[in-house]
Amino acid sequence: MINDKPEVMSKAPKIIVITGPTASGKSALGIDAALALGGEIINADSMQIYQELDVLTARPPKADLAKVSHRLYGTMPGAKRCSAEQWRTLALKEIRAVHNQGKIPILVGGTGLYIRALEKGIANIPEIPDEVRAQAHVLLEKLGGEQFKENLAVIDPDMAQKLNAGDRQRLTRAWEVVTHTGKSILDWQRQAHGVVPDFDYVRFAMIPPREELYDNCNKRFEIMLELGALKEVENLLQLGLDPSLPVMKALGVPELAEYLSGKLSLDEAISRAQQNTRRYAKRQMTWIRTQYNDAKVVNEKYSERLRGDFFTFIRQSGLTL
Repeated sequence: MINDKPEVMSKAPKIIVITGPTASGKSALGIDAALALGGEIINADSMQIYQELDVLTARPPKADLAKVSHRLYGTMPGAKRCSAEQWRTLALKEIRAVHNQGKIPILVGGTGLYIRALEKGIANIPEIPDEVRAQAHVLLEKLGGEQFKENLAVIDPDMAQKLNAGDRQRLTRAWEVVTHTGKSILDWQRQAHGVVPDFDYVRFAMIPPREELYDNCNKRFEIMLELGALKEVENLLQLGLDPSLPVMKALGVPELAEYLSGKLSLDEAISRAQQNTRRYAKRQMTWIRTQYNDAKVVNEKYSERLRGDFFTFIRQSGLTL
């Protein structure tokens, strides 16, 4: 069910934000919301923006894309890096386009950094040189996550405390920023800048019970394999992309790549990918509970049974069905 009573809404342009961990039912809720409200969906997932990953990022299938308009899905080549600032610029453009049509934008995704950037502004972190990125990648491979985190704690203890040893992307990002700029990402975030548009957010957070969510993560990865995830990774590897690019670190890509290179058995690759997916889902839930605690919580995976609760809340929020 959906918790809490809705607040009195302002007259600012409205945006619905639907966030939550992977495999929690965000996409289904987004489509129901778009169909009911005549809205359009805008991607807020850092991996679903890349063209090459369809199956492994659980990008909405063609049948769903045909039901309602979806924006910023599969629009950027994996050879590029999409930063939070770039996504924010793209998202604001799409939000304004949807508002100009008299419709409601519905942001769907679990990338907390993107949502924070949209709502709070962006930290003006200088561009990190390629050689510094390469150093971070080499050091992590050499030391492993635990030792790398201990090294980070020496130069950025506050950021290291927030990160899990398995969160390779954020660990290297934290190391790159503090090494190159002399300041922690947290310091840059406290100095976030940029005009924050006056939007009226209706926020939903999907937080199913942990064991149910983990089971969903495991099953979904098995389904991804049936849908062609292995071939997708094989095609990605043939592009010869820089291994430090975000698309190469997407959930399931490193593990299946190691299977294809003969370093892991298929069962080992599946097990590791499922474990890393569960860990990622746990980090997403932690972010929501600590950074997005004013959202209306849907405390089970979204299903047809919850539609009544959702639409009742929407009506109370002053949105027209």
